[in-house]
Amino acid sequence: MGEHSAGGHSAGRGPREPRGGPGRRALLVGGAAGALGVGGFAARDTLSRWWWRYSGSETPRVEGEVDHAGAEWVPASSANYRQASRPRDYGIDRVVIHMPEATYPITLRVFQDPGHGAATHYVVRSEDGHIAQLARELDVAYHAGHQGFNERSVGIEHEGWADRPEYLTDALYESSARLVAGICDRYGIPVDREHIVGHNEVPDVVRVCPGPHWDWDRYIELVRRAAGAA
Repeated sequence: MGEHSAGGHSAGRGPREPRGGPGRRALLVGGAAGALGVGGFAARDTLSRWWWRYSGSETPRVEGEVDHAGAEWVPASSANYRQASRPRDYGIDRVVIHMPEATYPITLRVFQDPGHGAATHYVVRSEDGHIAQLARELDVAYHAGHQGFNERSVGIEHEGWADRPEYLTDALYESSARLVAGICDRYGIPVDREHIVGHNEVPDVVRVCPGPHWDWDRYIELVRRAAGAA
C-alpha cells in the first residue's frame, strides 16, 4: 500500500531516479542567470534563493478543491505527502497504478495515519468506481517507494487484492480510465504502457501490485477511449 510497505523507501530518503539532464529548476535558474552575462554566477545564487522562497509550498490552496470532477476530497495526513507546485517544479509524465491489498475504507484510514508515511493521490472504490482524492496533483504524494517517481507521477490505488480478481469490476476499470484520461490530458502524458505503469514496474521497488489479474490491454484501451484517442 503506497511506498511505506514497498521496500521501506520514503520520499526524500529513497533512491533518486537517474535523470537524463539538468532538472527544470536548474534550466530555469541557469538559463536566467546566463542571460545576465557578466556577473551571471553571482546572480544565479540570488535567483536560486528566490526560487525556493516562492516554491510550491506558497501556492494558494482551497480546502476541499479537487482536480478530478466528481472526486470526493478525503485528505491524507500531511505527513504522507509534501507540498509542491507541479508541474512548475517537477514535470509530471507518469501515472502509477496500485492495489492496496485492503478495502476502500481501510485504505483511506491508513493514508490518514501520519505514522504510515505514504499516500496516493487517488483511491478508486471497487463496487461503484467512486473516487476519493487524498492529495492535490500539484503535490508530491509518497506512493511509489522511489523519490524520482514520486516527483514525476500521479498515484492511484484501486480497492482490492492482487489475487482476488472479483474486485476488478467494470465500474472500477471505467472510472479509473476516465480519471487517468483526464490526468494525461492535463499534463500531455501519452496514453501508453511506458507512461501508465504498475507499482511493480517502478525501479528499485519490490511489489506485485496491481497484480497478475489486472487487464492492461483492456485498461489502456478504456483510457484511450475516454481520452478520445481510440
